[in-house]
Amino acid sequence: MQGTKEEYNDCKLCFLILARGECVSEGGISWTIEAPIYFCYKVVETHNILDPSNTTLLWGHTTDTEQLELTAGGKRRLRRFVVIDEVVDELYGSKVRRYFEENNVQHKILALPTTEETKSMDLVLNILREVQNFSIDRRTEPIIAIGGGVCLDIVGLAASLYRRRTPYIRVPTTLLSYVDASVGAKNGVNFLQCKNKLGGYTPPVASFLDRSFIQSIPRRHISNGLGEILKMALMKHKGLFDLLKSHGKYLLDTKFQSYSGSANRGDAALQTTRIAIETMLEELAPNLWEDDLDRLVDFGHLISPELEMRVLPSLMHGEAVTIDMAFMTYVAHTRGLITADEKEQIIQCMRGLELPVWHSACSWALIQAALRERLRHGGGQPRMPLPTGLGVAGTKHGDVLKSTMEVFVVLP
Repeated sequence: MQGTKEEYNDCKLCFLILARGECVSEGGISWTIEAPIYFCYKVVETHNILDPSNTTLLWGHTTDTEQLELTAGGKRRLRRFVVIDEVVDELYGSKVRRYFEENNVQHKILALPTTEETKSMDLVLNILREVQNFSIDRRTEPIIAIGGGVCLDIVGLAASLYRRRTPYIRVPTTLLSYVDASVGAKNGVNFLQCKNKLGGYTPPVASFLDRSFIQSIPRRHISNGLGEILKMALMKHKGLFDLLKSHGKYLLDTKFQSYSGSANRGDAALQTTRIAIETMLEELAPNLWEDDLDRLVDFGHLISPELEMRVLPSLMHGEAVTIDMAFMTYVAHTRGLITADEKEQIIQCMRGLELPVWHSACSWALIQAALRERLRHGGGQPRMPLPTGLGVAGTKHGDVLKSTMEVFVVLP
């Protein structure tokens, strides 16, 4: 039966519309979906975040002014679910509770032991059970994480799983989490003795940074955070490297507190943290989901995951990263990428920041195992971020095992 001209035109138009999303072949029909995922999150420096008059913790994440007015002016009582590291709870728990009480916020505070040893799906499920019991509104009641990097990672994963994605807020309380875990999108837990083997990419709605927390952590934890700051200095910013060389001891002694006023741009603590965060965001923001595996922020993360998990709890994360960086500094020198003087400057800076440059467990067998795992993680391609000077770097491809073996044999 022959159709009319109008019917033919309708059919042709329908085919053209469908053809944009369909591919018709002898094997059937397939569809291609392109849906860009958009995220917007805030990283905010603040002071005295637990002062009840500071509303950052309540409203600082909100970008929609209309929604803010509706929520703030609503009759329903504000509610917040908070996960806090148990050590942080001992130090600041009373202030956290008073903050919510004075702001008339219904709250649940869950204090947990968040360490590398407890960083597991069991702890994530524990959090999710409590979240379910609290019955949060996933649109207007973000989960708040207060603690170090492990706490922020665990809560981030829990929030990403609850009802497929519940907003959450990060409040870092250590130097390491201040400049590293708080500003990116990743979350995760350890699995089968492998670091961060389970996880995803779900950024918080906001990270609130308050350096006053850092004054309560031990000196070794300050050094631990300086390891990650040094990573960014070596990869991207010679000025930051010079700051660490000249002010490292001062930063350790003062625990990153600004005694001359936070508005003073010459303050070493303020400059160091801001440059570290800015350089980290420059690297992370264009590649939030790590589609490009050539990442300068992976410097210090080739053998350190294996080493850190092997010797838990004797090495902290930043310490393991520094040992990795020290080893790769020798690799860079062996490959002619940096001079002997630059190599010595880097190693001496590490020692000045009271960071280890070697560990007895860092055997050739461990290095081989770590690099093979890294090769799998890197899509089968050898990718080695290395300094090519002080504050400049590149990702080198080639025989990774050969390069590291040459260094391992000649190490003092």
